[in-house]
Amino acid sequence: MAKGENELAIILAAFDEPLLIVRRGILLQANRAAQALFGRGIENVDVRLAIRSPKALSYILAGKAGDLEVSGIGGFGRPWLLSIREFDDGRLLVRLVDRSAAAAAEKMRVDFVANASHELRTPLAAILGYAETLADDENLDQETRLKFGQTIRGEARRMLRIIEDLMGLSRIEADRFVAPTESVAMEQIVASAVEQLRPAAASAGTEILIEQPDEVPAILGDRAQLTQMVDNLLNNAVRYGTNPSGVPIRVTIGQSDGSVRLAVEDSGQGIPQQHLPRLTERFYRVDAARSRDSGGTGLGLAIVKHIVERHRGTMEIRSKVGEGTSVVVTLPISRPIS
Repeated sequence: MAKGENELAIILAAFDEPLLIVRRGILLQANRAAQALFGRGIENVDVRLAIRSPKALSYILAGKAGDLEVSGIGGFGRPWLLSIREFDDGRLLVRLVDRSAAAAAEKMRVDFVANASHELRTPLAAILGYAETLADDENLDQETRLKFGQTIRGEARRMLRIIEDLMGLSRIEADRFVAPTESVAMEQIVASAVEQLRPAAASAGTEILIEQPDEVPAILGDRAQLTQMVDNLLNNAVRYGTNPSGVPIRVTIGQSDGSVRLAVEDSGQGIPQQHLPRLTERFYRVDAARSRDSGGTGLGLAIVKHIVERHRGTMEIRSKVGEGTSVVVTLPISRPIS
């Protein structure tokens, strides 16, 4: 290998993206990333043995510089930005930028907008339907009017909850790189949340018990977000974690391995294993009808996940059908600055 080619090979090897040097349809050099993508032994061979995309080959074989979006290289449907630049001696530098992450992010954004629109459209359609009937039908009896009015109020409140959760989620995401600075006593937040939910738990035929085996030190956190996190976990347990025998919901708070550990355990019907990995996705529901009937927005655990991540903690969900569900959150303990 000539000195200039050796220096070029060293430069190419420094890049993580696949890079190729092509001249007159022959693939002269490929860095490690390109060899990992196309396989070893691709140097000094026809470029068509490595790249099979007709669109990409049309540019490369014609010696055309430019940028184009291609797919299917290195896997079915895998998107790439192919960037071609020409050296003075006629060689081409072919650079491949993996667009998979960007495509996945865009799909998530589109799916989120579609899901949010669907979630808001459903109660809005009900509100419009009942409101039009009230406005157009003068012969409705008082009982029916009252029933329609209550339905409109309920659906409007549901829309408001969805919008408030979406706004809350946006605020949490906006703060995700900002470290919380408040000193927060988690046992106080838990005690307050439990006290507020006791009437709802009693209506559901259960009670909430707090277990605190040891003293819990303060953590550095965002008090409002941590309150929202505990409220969401307890609300989920009350909505979906009760059973006819009235087994209480248990909330355990303590410290473990330099962290505050919060566990919320119920004895409800449990969640099938295939649903567990998706529970923290926005608007994902195991049982959509039951969730809507109970007032859930499908955003509660997504909000919990983002709050835990902002606080550099971890969350684990365990469940078994017929036995109940356990959600365990660990949050780092704040330490005095020396």
